[in-house]
Amino acid sequence: MGDAMNNTDERSVQMLCAALEMEEKGKAFYEKALAISRNPLGREIFKTLIADEIVHRERIQKIYDSLMKDQGWNQDWEHLVCPVQDWGTVFRDLAAQYAQSGATEAGDLETVEIARDFELRSIAFYENHLAQATEPLEQAFLNQMIREEKSHYRALQDTYYYLTDPEGWFIEKEKAGLEGAG
Repeated sequence: MGDAMNNTDERSVQMLCAALEMEEKGKAFYEKALAISRNPLGREIFKTLIADEIVHRERIQKIYDSLMKDQGWNQDWEHLVCPVQDWGTVFRDLAAQYAQSGATEAGDLETVEIARDFELRSIAFYENHLAQATEPLEQAFLNQMIREEKSHYRALQDTYYYLTDPEGWFIEKEKAGLEGAG
């Protein structure tokens, strides 16, 4: 590391290394989940999560490279956008598309539970680092990652609810839709 790297950047580099490893594990887990899942809706969710993890990795790598060259934080990562911007809509569309298509196996539910825990840990990781971040560009990056990991968690919550009680899920969503229409 060059002499120009300060303590803040060193802390950031360590955070980014850990984040990279975490996103790698997430991608590997979702790839495994995709390979074993029998449920079409679950499979689509895992495919989409894999795509997001790839974007997260690219972002982290871009920032890491910039810090290692002593160029500091920048906004270059912002053009690396996750494929899904509105998980709620995507999930509703998938649920409608795959309604009543295939039984849910215990393994699918267990996989979704593990995935939820993983996303919760990711949120906690980024929130913990946000509390220490002083650089506005780092704060912006961490806030974006937190938002996206929270949307992953909500999608997995929806997946779990849908797989355990599709009718209840549809009723709840219709109710929420009607309440929002008032």
